[in-house]
Amino acid sequence: MNVFLTGGTGLIGSGVLAALLAAGHTVSALARSAESAAAVTARGATAVPGDVTDRAALSAAAREADGVVHTASTAQADSGVLDAVLGALAGTGKPYVHTSGVWTFGSGTLDESTPFDPAAPSAWRLPLDARVRAAAADGVRTVVLAPGIVHGRSGGLPAVLRSAPRTPDGALRLPGNGEQRWTTVHTADLGRLYTLALTAAPAGSYYIAAGGENPTVREIGVAAARGAGGSGAVVGSSEEETRELFGPLAGPLLLDQQATGAKARADLGWAPSEASLLTDLESGSYAGC
Repeated sequence: MNVFLTGGTGLIGSGVLAALLAAGHTVSALARSAESAAAVTARGATAVPGDVTDRAALSAAAREADGVVHTASTAQADSGVLDAVLGALAGTGKPYVHTSGVWTFGSGTLDESTPFDPAAPSAWRLPLDARVRAAAADGVRTVVLAPGIVHGRSGGLPAVLRSAPRTPDGALRLPGNGEQRWTTVHTADLGRLYTLALTAAPAGSYYIAAGGENPTVREIGVAAARGAGGSGAVVGSSEEETRELFGPLAGPLLLDQQATGAKARADLGWAPSEASLLTDLESGSYAGC
Protein backbone atom coordinates (compact mmCIF):
# COMPACT_ATOMS: atom_id res chain seq x y z
CA MET A 1 0.00 0.00 0.00
CA ASN A 2 1.22 3.51 -0.79
CA VAL A 3 0.45 5.59 2.32
CA PHE A 4 0.35 9.36 2.64
CA LEU A 5 1.52 10.34 6.14
CA THR A 6 1.49 13.66 7.99
CA GLY A 7 3.75 14.32 10.96
CA GLY A 8 6.40 11.79 9.96
CA THR A 9 9.12 13.46 12.04
CA GLY A 10 7.03 13.79 15.21
CA LEU A 11 6.94 11.39 18.15
CA ILE A 12 3.82 9.57 16.94
CA GLY A 13 4.49 9.94 13.23
CA SER A 14 8.06 8.67 13.43
CA GLY A 15 6.80 5.47 15.03
CA VAL A 16 4.12 5.15 12.37
CA LEU A 17 6.64 5.72 9.57
CA ALA A 18 8.95 3.01 10.92
CA ALA A 19 6.09 0.54 11.33
CA LEU A 20 4.65 1.17 7.86
CA LEU A 21 8.01 0.65 6.20
CA ALA A 22 8.70 -2.47 8.28
CA ALA A 23 5.36 -3.89 7.12
CA GLY A 24 6.36 -3.42 3.48
CA HIS A 25 4.32 -0.32 2.66
CA THR A 26 5.66 2.66 0.75
CA VAL A 27 5.23 6.06 2.38
CA SER A 28 4.86 9.58 1.04
CA ALA A 29 5.43 11.90 3.99
CA LEU A 30 4.37 15.53 4.18
CA ALA A 31 7.43 17.72 4.82
CA ARG A 32 7.15 21.42 5.62
CA SER A 33 10.89 22.16 5.50
CA ALA A 34 14.08 20.99 3.84
CA GLU A 35 15.16 19.52 7.17
CA SER A 36 11.95 17.52 7.51
CA ALA A 37 12.21 16.34 3.91
CA ALA A 38 15.77 15.15 4.51
CA ALA A 39 14.74 13.36 7.70
CA VAL A 40 11.86 11.38 6.17
CA THR A 41 13.84 10.64 3.03
CA ALA A 42 16.73 9.27 5.10
CA ARG A 43 14.31 6.88 6.77
CA GLY A 44 12.96 5.55 3.47
CA ALA A 45 9.94 7.71 2.67
CA THR A 46 9.30 10.04 -0.26
CA ALA A 47 8.97 13.66 0.84
CA VAL A 48 5.89 15.63 -0.21
CA PRO A 49 6.55 19.38 0.11
CA GLY A 50 3.90 21.30 2.04
CA ASP A 51 2.29 21.56 5.45
CA VAL A 52 -1.06 20.81 7.05
CA THR A 53 -2.48 24.18 5.99
CA ASP A 54 -1.81 23.45 2.30
CA ARG A 55 -5.16 21.99 1.26
CA ALA A 56 -4.23 21.61 -2.39
CA ALA A 57 -1.14 19.56 -1.51
CA LEU A 58 -3.11 17.46 0.96
CA SER A 59 -5.88 16.72 -1.54
CA ALA A 60 -3.47 15.80 -4.31
CA ALA A 61 -1.42 13.51 -2.11
CA ALA A 62 -4.53 11.84 -0.69
CA ARG A 63 -5.94 11.15 -4.15
CA GLU A 64 -2.68 9.54 -5.25
CA ALA A 65 -2.32 7.37 -2.13
CA ASP A 66 -3.95 4.06 -1.24
CA GLY A 67 -4.53 5.30 2.30
CA VAL A 68 -3.85 8.29 4.56
CA VAL A 69 -2.58 8.55 8.15
CA HIS A 70 -2.78 11.93 9.89
CA THR A 71 -0.61 12.35 12.99
CA ALA A 72 0.26 16.08 12.71
CA SER A 73 -2.97 16.96 14.49
CA THR A 74 -3.54 20.57 15.60
CA ALA A 75 -6.55 22.58 16.72
CA GLN A 76 -5.78 25.27 14.17
CA ALA A 77 -5.43 23.07 11.09
CA ASP A 78 -7.41 19.86 11.49
CA SER A 79 -10.73 21.12 10.14
CA GLY A 80 -8.98 22.12 6.92
CA VAL A 81 -7.11 18.82 6.81
CA LEU A 82 -10.42 16.97 6.96
CA ASP A 83 -11.91 19.18 4.25
CA ALA A 84 -9.02 18.29 1.96
CA VAL A 85 -8.46 14.63 2.76
CA LEU A 86 -12.00 13.39 3.32
CA GLY A 87 -13.11 15.20 0.19
CA ALA A 88 -10.36 13.55 -1.84
CA LEU A 89 -11.13 10.07 -0.46
CA ALA A 90 -14.93 10.22 -0.61
CA GLY A 91 -16.43 7.25 -2.44
CA THR A 92 -13.13 5.40 -2.80
CA GLY A 93 -13.30 3.01 0.15
CA LYS A 94 -9.71 3.95 0.98
CA PRO A 95 -8.63 4.11 4.64
CA TYR A 96 -8.05 7.27 6.63
CA VAL A 97 -6.57 6.97 10.16
CA HIS A 98 -7.03 10.04 12.37
CA THR A 99 -5.27 10.95 15.62
CA SER A 100 -7.23 11.91 18.73
CA GLY A 101 -6.17 11.36 22.37
CA VAL A 102 -7.26 10.06 25.77
CA TRP A 103 -7.59 13.57 27.15
CA THR A 104 -10.99 13.65 25.44
CA PHE A 105 -12.04 11.50 28.41
CA GLY A 106 -12.10 12.44 32.07
CA SER A 107 -10.63 10.54 34.98
CA GLY A 108 -11.39 6.87 35.47
CA THR A 109 -10.91 3.44 33.95
CA LEU A 110 -11.41 3.97 30.24
CA ASP A 111 -12.67 1.91 27.35
CA GLU A 112 -14.38 2.79 24.08
CA SER A 113 -17.79 2.92 25.77
CA THR A 114 -16.70 5.53 28.34
CA PRO A 115 -18.53 8.86 27.90
CA PHE A 116 -16.36 11.71 26.70
CA ASP A 117 -15.49 14.41 29.22
CA PRO A 118 -12.66 16.40 27.68
CA ALA A 119 -10.05 18.43 29.49
CA ALA A 120 -10.13 21.97 28.11
CA PRO A 121 -7.07 21.66 25.82
CA SER A 122 -8.65 18.63 24.08
CA ALA A 123 -12.29 19.66 23.71
CA TRP A 124 -11.67 20.75 20.10
CA ARG A 125 -11.03 17.14 19.11
CA LEU A 126 -14.52 15.80 19.76
CA PRO A 127 -16.45 17.34 16.82
CA LEU A 128 -13.61 16.47 14.46
CA ASP A 129 -13.46 12.88 15.70
CA ALA A 130 -17.20 12.63 15.15
CA ARG A 131 -16.84 14.05 11.66
CA VAL A 132 -14.17 11.48 10.81
CA ARG A 133 -16.30 8.58 11.97
CA ALA A 134 -19.35 9.91 10.12
CA ALA A 135 -17.35 10.04 6.88
CA ALA A 136 -17.62 6.25 6.76
CA ALA A 137 -21.05 6.90 5.28
CA ASP A 138 -19.36 8.79 2.43
CA GLY A 139 -17.30 5.81 1.36
CA VAL A 140 -14.12 6.37 3.38
CA ARG A 141 -12.84 3.63 5.72
CA THR A 142 -12.23 6.00 8.60
CA VAL A 143 -10.56 5.06 11.89
CA VAL A 144 -9.94 7.23 14.96
CA LEU A 145 -7.13 6.30 17.35
CA ALA A 146 -6.89 7.92 20.80
CA PRO A 147 -3.35 7.42 22.14
CA GLY A 148 -2.44 7.59 25.79
CA ILE A 149 0.70 9.39 26.97
CA VAL A 150 3.17 8.58 24.18
CA HIS A 151 6.78 7.88 25.09
CA GLY A 152 9.98 6.84 23.36
CA ARG A 153 12.79 8.55 21.44
CA SER A 154 13.32 10.74 24.55
CA GLY A 155 10.39 12.92 23.50
CA GLY A 156 6.83 13.89 24.31
CA LEU A 157 5.19 14.67 27.64
CA PRO A 158 7.59 12.48 29.67
CA ALA A 159 10.40 14.81 28.60
CA VAL A 160 8.35 17.77 29.88
CA LEU A 161 7.93 16.10 33.25
CA ARG A 162 11.61 15.15 33.36
CA SER A 163 12.47 18.83 32.86
CA ALA A 164 10.01 20.08 35.49
CA PRO A 165 11.31 22.51 38.12
CA ARG A 166 13.16 21.17 41.16
CA THR A 167 12.92 22.28 44.75
CA PRO A 168 15.99 23.93 46.32
CA ASP A 169 17.09 20.51 47.60
CA GLY A 170 16.75 18.94 44.13
CA ALA A 171 13.40 17.13 44.34
CA LEU A 172 11.42 17.02 41.08
CA ARG A 173 8.12 18.92 41.28
CA LEU A 174 5.19 16.74 40.24
CA PRO A 175 1.88 17.87 38.77
CA GLY A 176 -0.62 17.21 41.55
CA ASN A 177 0.05 14.93 44.49
CA GLY A 178 1.41 12.22 42.21
CA GLU A 179 -1.25 9.63 43.00
CA GLN A 180 -3.06 10.09 39.68
CA ARG A 181 -2.33 7.50 37.01
CA TRP A 182 -1.45 8.10 33.36
CA THR A 183 -2.24 5.56 30.68
CA THR A 184 0.77 5.16 28.40
CA VAL A 185 1.94 3.74 25.07
CA HIS A 186 5.36 3.42 23.43
CA THR A 187 5.71 5.12 20.04
CA ALA A 188 6.90 1.90 18.37
CA ASP A 189 3.91 -0.08 19.68
CA LEU A 190 1.66 2.79 18.64
CA GLY A 191 3.13 2.80 15.15
CA ARG A 192 2.27 -0.86 14.76
CA LEU A 193 -1.29 -0.17 15.87
CA TYR A 194 -1.68 2.55 13.25
CA THR A 195 -0.44 0.09 10.63
CA LEU A 196 -2.95 -2.55 11.75
CA ALA A 197 -5.76 0.02 11.79
CA LEU A 198 -4.87 1.18 8.31
CA THR A 199 -5.12 -2.31 6.87
CA ALA A 200 -7.76 -4.02 9.01
CA ALA A 201 -9.96 -1.69 11.10
CA PRO A 202 -13.61 -1.38 10.03
CA ALA A 203 -15.06 1.86 8.74
CA GLY A 204 -16.09 4.33 11.43
CA SER A 205 -14.17 2.53 14.17
CA TYR A 206 -12.58 4.07 17.27
CA TYR A 207 -9.83 2.65 19.45
CA ILE A 208 -8.09 3.76 22.64
CA ALA A 209 -4.39 3.23 21.99
CA ALA A 210 -3.04 2.27 25.40
CA GLY A 211 -0.25 -0.20 25.96
CA GLY A 212 -1.67 -1.37 29.31
CA GLU A 213 0.86 0.31 31.64
CA ASN A 214 -0.81 2.85 33.96
CA PRO A 215 1.84 4.09 36.41
CA THR A 216 1.22 6.81 38.97
CA VAL A 217 2.72 10.21 38.32
CA ARG A 218 4.81 9.72 41.46
CA GLU A 219 6.28 6.52 39.98
CA ILE A 220 6.90 8.34 36.70
CA GLY A 221 8.59 11.24 38.50
CA VAL A 222 10.85 8.95 40.51
CA ALA A 223 11.92 7.10 37.34
CA ALA A 224 12.52 10.42 35.55
CA ALA A 225 14.58 11.82 38.40
CA ARG A 226 16.69 8.67 38.62
CA GLY A 227 17.17 8.59 34.86
CA ALA A 228 18.48 12.14 35.05
CA GLY A 229 21.11 11.03 37.52
CA GLY A 230 19.36 12.09 40.69
CA SER A 231 18.26 10.25 43.81
CA GLY A 232 14.66 9.91 42.66
CA ALA A 233 13.36 12.49 45.12
CA VAL A 234 10.00 13.99 44.13
CA VAL A 235 7.47 16.30 45.75
CA GLY A 236 3.81 16.84 44.98
CA SER A 237 2.11 20.14 44.15
CA SER A 238 -1.25 21.65 44.93
CA GLU A 239 -3.67 22.25 42.07
CA GLU A 240 -2.82 25.96 42.14
CA GLU A 241 0.90 25.24 42.10
CA THR A 242 0.41 22.79 39.25
CA ARG A 243 -1.29 25.49 37.18
CA GLU A 244 1.59 27.86 37.90
CA LEU A 245 4.14 25.22 36.91
CA PHE A 246 2.49 23.69 33.85
CA GLY A 247 0.04 26.32 32.56
CA PRO A 248 -2.64 25.02 30.15
CA LEU A 249 -1.38 21.44 30.56
CA ALA A 250 -2.26 21.42 34.25
CA GLY A 251 -5.83 20.15 33.80
CA PRO A 252 -4.88 17.15 31.64
CA LEU A 253 -1.86 16.35 33.82
CA LEU A 254 -4.13 16.08 36.86
CA LEU A 255 -6.37 13.48 35.19
CA ASP A 256 -6.34 10.01 36.74
CA GLN A 257 -6.74 7.60 33.81
CA GLN A 258 -6.25 3.90 33.27
CA ALA A 259 -6.77 1.88 30.08
CA THR A 260 -5.63 -1.43 28.62
CA GLY A 261 -6.16 -1.15 24.86
CA ALA A 262 -8.13 -4.41 25.05
CA LYS A 263 -10.41 -3.62 22.09
CA ALA A 264 -7.47 -2.96 19.75
CA ARG A 265 -5.84 -6.18 20.95
CA ALA A 266 -8.99 -8.21 20.36
CA ASP A 267 -10.11 -6.67 17.07
CA LEU A 268 -6.77 -6.05 15.37
CA GLY A 269 -4.36 -8.48 17.00
CA TRP A 270 -2.28 -5.67 18.47
CA ALA A 271 0.37 -6.91 20.91
CA PRO A 272 2.35 -4.11 22.62
CA SER A 273 5.83 -5.33 23.50
CA GLU A 274 8.11 -2.31 24.00
CA ALA A 275 9.63 -1.08 27.26
CA SER A 276 7.33 0.53 29.80
CA LEU A 277 7.46 4.27 30.42
CA LEU A 278 9.15 3.70 33.79
CA THR A 279 11.91 1.63 32.21
CA ASP A 280 12.23 4.08 29.33
CA LEU A 281 12.69 6.98 31.75
CA GLU A 282 15.10 5.30 34.12
CA SER A 283 17.28 3.30 31.75
CA GLY A 284 15.99 3.77 28.21
CA SER A 285 15.73 6.60 25.70
CA TYR A 286 15.35 9.37 28.33
CA ALA A 287 18.17 8.25 30.63
CA GLY A 288 21.04 10.70 30.79
CA CYS A 289 19.41 13.16 28.37
